[in-house]
Amino acid sequence: MACRDPARQLISIRRTNDGNVQRVVRERYLRNDIACGSAACRVCPPSANVRLQAKPNEGLCGKFPANHYIAPNAEVVVNQIALLEHPEIKNILIFSTVADEVEQLSLPAFERLKTLCANTTKNISCFANEFHRDTFVERNPKESKESRNLRSLVVASKWYVEHLKHAQPSPAVLILTNTDKDLALIDAPAMTVFDYVGALKTSEPLLDVLAKPSTLEDLKTSTFHYPPHLKPSVIQAGLKSAKYFQGKFHASRENYLEATVSVEGLDKSVLIQGHVSLNRAVNEDIVAIEIFPEDKWSAPSNLVLEEEPDVDAASGEASEENEENEKSRQLKDDMEKKMQQKVAKKDKQPTGKVVGIIKRNWRTYCGVLRPKTSKTSTRYVFVPADRKIPLVRVETQQGDLLQGKRIVVAIDEWPRSSKLPIGHYVKRLGEVGDKNAENEVLLLEHDVQHDKFSDAVLACLPTMPWILTDEEVKKRTDFRHLAICSVDPPGCTDIDDALHYRVLPNGNIEVGVHIADVTHFVRPGNAMDQEAASRGTTVYLVDQRIDMLPGLLSGNLCSLRGGEERLAMSSVWEMTQTAEILNVTFSKSVIRSRAALTYGEAQMRIDDASLTDEVTVGLRGLNRLAKILRARRKLNGALFLASPEVRFNIDSETHDPIDVQTKELKETNFMVEEFMLLANISVAEKIHKEFPEYALLRRHPAPPLSSYDPVLKAAQSKHLDLTAKDGKSLSDSLEKAYIPGQPYFNTMLRILTTRCMMQAVYFCSGTVEYHDYQHYGLATPIYTHFTSPIRRYADVMVHRFLAAAISKDVTYPELLDRKVMDKVCQNINYRHRMAQYAGRASVSLHTQLFFRNRKVDEEAYVLFVRKNALQVLIPKYGLEGTIMLSAKNDKTDIGFKFDQEDQSQTAGSVTFRTFDRLVVQISVDQSSLQHHRLVVNVVEPIIPGFSVTPSTETAPVGAPPKMRKIAGDA
Repeated sequence: MACRDPARQLISIRRTNDGNVQRVVRERYLRNDIACGSAACRVCPPSANVRLQAKPNEGLCGKFPANHYIAPNAEVVVNQIALLEHPEIKNILIFSTVADEVEQLSLPAFERLKTLCANTTKNISCFANEFHRDTFVERNPKESKESRNLRSLVVASKWYVEHLKHAQPSPAVLILTNTDKDLALIDAPAMTVFDYVGALKTSEPLLDVLAKPSTLEDLKTSTFHYPPHLKPSVIQAGLKSAKYFQGKFHASRENYLEATVSVEGLDKSVLIQGHVSLNRAVNEDIVAIEIFPEDKWSAPSNLVLEEEPDVDAASGEASEENEENEKSRQLKDDMEKKMQQKVAKKDKQPTGKVVGIIKRNWRTYCGVLRPKTSKTSTRYVFVPADRKIPLVRVETQQGDLLQGKRIVVAIDEWPRSSKLPIGHYVKRLGEVGDKNAENEVLLLEHDVQHDKFSDAVLACLPTMPWILTDEEVKKRTDFRHLAICSVDPPGCTDIDDALHYRVLPNGNIEVGVHIADVTHFVRPGNAMDQEAASRGTTVYLVDQRIDMLPGLLSGNLCSLRGGEERLAMSSVWEMTQTAEILNVTFSKSVIRSRAALTYGEAQMRIDDASLTDEVTVGLRGLNRLAKILRARRKLNGALFLASPEVRFNIDSETHDPIDVQTKELKETNFMVEEFMLLANISVAEKIHKEFPEYALLRRHPAPPLSSYDPVLKAAQSKHLDLTAKDGKSLSDSLEKAYIPGQPYFNTMLRILTTRCMMQAVYFCSGTVEYHDYQHYGLATPIYTHFTSPIRRYADVMVHRFLAAAISKDVTYPELLDRKVMDKVCQNINYRHRMAQYAGRASVSLHTQLFFRNRKVDEEAYVLFVRKNALQVLIPKYGLEGTIMLSAKNDKTDIGFKFDQEDQSQTAGSVTFRTFDRLVVQISVDQSSLQHHRLVVNVVEPIIPGFSVTPSTETAPVGAPPKMRKIAGDA
């Protein structure tokens, strides 16, 4: 029979910031009915959470019992999470004490641990020892938290052994530590993780997976390449006195010797230049910086530099002896000298150096190993796929097998005596250039959760066949008699939205936007809701879609397919013939879409005057109203920017791209967009009125005026004046910025303007002042996302707010908790950003695959002029490329002179400026088995010193293709 002890009082004393002593009392209920999770158990009742095998970990080398479970401490989980994820490591016991400590030590490791524990195929069991009557351990007076946690781990391990003593065979529990410092304090079977792996039969590959123990720097013999990091106590004192500042480190993708640090409260990011000032910080780290006096401030260098491995770093031998490679050091010094430039005072920005690391945000990284220069060495240089990550020194016994493979590596440390961070091999993904391996790389690099849905999630799905009951219909507004239709891209199966239009007896117009009622199936707090919240969004790649929700919902029961009855959330307006809104109503509804159309099919219906059916007439009415709404938004100052967007035709058998073309937008694209924007604005107003402190909204901050400097300078180079003091003036001046005979100029200007924008973000209304709610791009004071709940978790939350606001559902505690909502917003902002990056990376990958065996000449335009390169846009393929104007490492200079003020490059009679039109040749460099890359060279105008081989295909160079117009944030 289950038993629960009365609440046990836990009393602790802490000293507040003002020096007072505070007595803290907490209560904890202890139980005796928490299942152990072992299949060997004869005591616990049968449970679906049995993960540990009855006969675990057999066939080992005899240093410990053949049948045992491993119980890692927190240090092992944080440092050796890759080992625990390895398929050969099974029967892992994670005690709640350890999990809590991991969360405090490393959030990335904690997230990976949660994912690992959710994997039902992995033999890993989480035991809540902190809540079990026989395993809870109180902290003794003056006992450190670490000592108490270690004692708790021992007590829980011993309880497990006693609990399973009647099992046949009786499993042992082996505690794993990262170093031997804790072994003397553990009164139970224990080993270091290194000794444990060394005793396994598969020890050699698994030893590579282990993160090596940190090495102490020998001050007498080491050659230091970087200044020391300040101690945490010194950093904290400096932060309080404003001597130092805290911020997130953002490495440059174009120049490995440059980075910025975003500091809260500062208008501009702080520039960091040179390897000494960068001081071993890695992208996304939280760092402490010191800002230089204003006379030492600088500006970004305009150089494009890629990190090249030193000879000693590649072999590992000279680095090990701390010998300086004079040639490579001189090269790096030369590069840093070239970065130094005379900077006008108006162009300078705060500049500083990293003085300490507050928090490492390291993750695992995908990439390749460079070939070693010494046959006997086991050290290699790892080249990450992400150019923001530095090269990493790796030691492995499997180097020969890993050549030409995509692999995963983790960084362990970066001591002052090492030019490169030191890491270890984690796993192999596949051959370089193999599409499956490259897809896996981009998913891992962008932290896209792409595992199959767990059994717990699938158990939340409705039983099939699903039937709409009369009882459910009575709770809803019945719109099944209306001529509702959906309009989407070709091949769309997750149809979120549908529309209707009809003329009312009073002569006014009724317009309805009907959105899939996902929240009917996804209830708060269940496994499917938790999984959707974690994923945050559906991720669209060129050749696949990673759904936020299982396919039964995303492609079937929630999808508003033609001719099928579906549940919806509806927003219905009554408006005049001139699109003036008279009122809006919201309801839970039942609909039956008359047709699921593509944009092209809808456009054909509108244009075909012979068609007079109800759906077509409705589409014409919607299109007319959308043009009025769009013109009105334009007058209010909404921005209509541009971005290249391409579409690949994929071979049905090989799944390789066989053609690529720019997507062509039709009036129906803008028609749907206008009504989605209108629905989002209307719902935002409603939920904010009902829940002013908790509503999930979306805002787009206005960028600082300095952000527009690149586009303003570019316009001035063409003798045009842009005004960017506010959105309205920017929108109006963009409308007038045309050059006769250059039809693509305005589109290029809008593309550059897009690069100046801040990112739109989700937020909880109670955490931001109302005047900061504005959506700058849409020129609306309030906005949210309501129209895509199948693919965005933000919309799911908004549906819950709306349902509660119209009394069609109830609230729950987490919905009305600002801290919880703020955490939800942070996650979906992150997931949304990563999904965008993953989508772009997928386009780049397939573009590279498309050009793998061909050379094509195509029209391009200069986007940015750098000190040693041109960055160009190739509109037909939505592709950006870099054309180096000097050979690698500047060994041969072609003779270009860079004009900082004019932002131009000149060699003889050839001058390049922003927006200039070129003809370029696109190809793929496959000379290195380690790294295939897209190469762009100039064909016209002819540059002395540049020789380009004839192309295998010559694409017609004519009028520029249409670009995607970005109206805002639908």
